[in-house]
Amino acid sequence: MAIVKLSATERRRLSVFFTCLGLAIIAWIFTTLSSPLPYTIDTAVTYKNTPQRRAFHSLQADTLKATVQGTGWQMLFSKMRADSKPITIDLSPLETRNYVVLSTQLKQINAKRDANQQISVIDPDTLYFDFSNRLTKKVPVTALMNISYQKQFAVSGNVTIKPAYVTVSGPTDRLKEITDWRTDSIHADKINETINTRINLQPVKEGNLNVYPKTVQVIIPVDEFTEKTLDIPVKLINNHNYDNVKVFPQKVRVTFTTSLNRYKDMTEDLFEATADLDLWRDHGYSTLPVVVNRFPPFCKIVKVVPANIDFIIKK
Repeated sequence: MAIVKLSATERRRLSVFFTCLGLAIIAWIFTTLSSPLPYTIDTAVTYKNTPQRRAFHSLQADTLKATVQGTGWQMLFSKMRADSKPITIDLSPLETRNYVVLSTQLKQINAKRDANQQISVIDPDTLYFDFSNRLTKKVPVTALMNISYQKQFAVSGNVTIKPAYVTVSGPTDRLKEITDWRTDSIHADKINETINTRINLQPVKEGNLNVYPKTVQVIIPVDEFTEKTLDIPVKLINNHNYDNVKVFPQKVRVTFTTSLNRYKDMTEDLFEATADLDLWRDHGYSTLPVVVNRFPPFCKIVKVVPANIDFIIKK
């Protein structure tokens, strides 16, 4: 293959040519991308002014295709990231019919968008809805918690939610699936005192559902915990033949944690320790393990001494 040898002048001219060509291409791309250029995006849909007396179900997907009058740059960046501005549809026409024409709402939709992000066409242009009778149902509120506590601190009582129930209204079939309604997650770290906060309920993701109220008060009692020890009598269970059984010792020492506010109220009457005689009869145990099967809520058993007891059966 022949090798073309260029002089210094020719190499310089060739370099200038390719440089100019590259600059021209860049300028053309920049000019093209800066020019007005309609493009299509997928955008989410939210609803307002939902019918209060009619339950409805959208017959379309929850995303629509919108043609935006933007620039090539905006089209390029729209492909890199999802559009963060959903389209809000006014459902007040559903009071008298079962469809909404979106082209009649373009002016109010674009009023909330940037001047260089105006929507010209929405596909589909007409949204249809299926209707059923609207019912209401009360469901309990479930608080989602992501909480860490300082050392020796913990929840010391039942979590209180006010109101404990919310009213959900919507189609009958959908309401059958709803057994509770959750709050947004409560985040807190290294807590050493009671939490009393107002938290939002999780938002409704379907336009045919309504939830009231939108917020609840959550009270999480928190207290410092310490250990306490009590001597608890051992109760023998499953003595089917009513044998004369003696256990040794008759009491075990139970160590548990309790909140400081309830420390004085912790008495042996609140606890029950048992030993199962069936373990000897059916499995040949020579000693019986002690199980603490009743103790106050929000207490934690640390240890039982002794963990096993001896027994004598008198014939």
